[in-house]
Amino acid sequence: MIIPMNIEQARSNMIEQQIRPWEVLDSSTLETLACVKREAFVPPGCENLAFSDVELPLTVDGVSTGESMFSPKMEARLLQELSPKSEDTVFEIGSGSGYMAALLSARTRHVQTWEIHPGLATFAKTNLAKTGFTNALVMAGDGFRGINASNTEYDLIVLSGAVEVLPESLQQRLRIGGRMTVIVGQAPVMSAVLVHRSGPSQFDQIKLFETLVRPLTGGPQLERFRF
Repeated sequence: MIIPMNIEQARSNMIEQQIRPWEVLDSSTLETLACVKREAFVPPGCENLAFSDVELPLTVDGVSTGESMFSPKMEARLLQELSPKSEDTVFEIGSGSGYMAALLSARTRHVQTWEIHPGLATFAKTNLAKTGFTNALVMAGDGFRGINASNTEYDLIVLSGAVEVLPESLQQRLRIGGRMTVIVGQAPVMSAVLVHRSGPSQFDQIKLFETLVRPLTGGPQLERFRF
């Protein structure tokens, strides 16, 4: 295993050189990024890339899953925009390695995170357990079906991947005052959006930035004309 000689310096450099310049200045967000060990959530042998400004491909037992971790600055920006609170409950679709769930777990009461790839679900569960995030529950399966199968409302909903259209059903699962981050669009144009439920039928949207990430399996798609 190859890791930086001074891993805490590498973490500090990530925060100061990548994350702060991306308009992430909230002190609670920066403290969370400093405390949650990102290197514990990357695939074995990739620890030396944990703090790089790249999307990191996710492998299980050396085999590619076709999925990847967001870059550190992307995760940081989304965490800041969500403004997690200690009493919040969270629903995430797309656990990946479990890192985003760990960041949210450090700031909230409970996180339920779903991963459709069985190997990644196990990987995320292992990573969260070994780092002590006992308030995060990893579910193996389709998170879109999972959230639609109940009437539970959440303070925060996070989609860790892209969808072609904003899921109306997910907005209805936000409590009043709740927030959701979602990346909407098709390659090559996608936008990260913050949704805030300000009333029973009032949903306010703020476009945060443009990006390009992998689509979530099972996500809602645009209707296409068929002959």
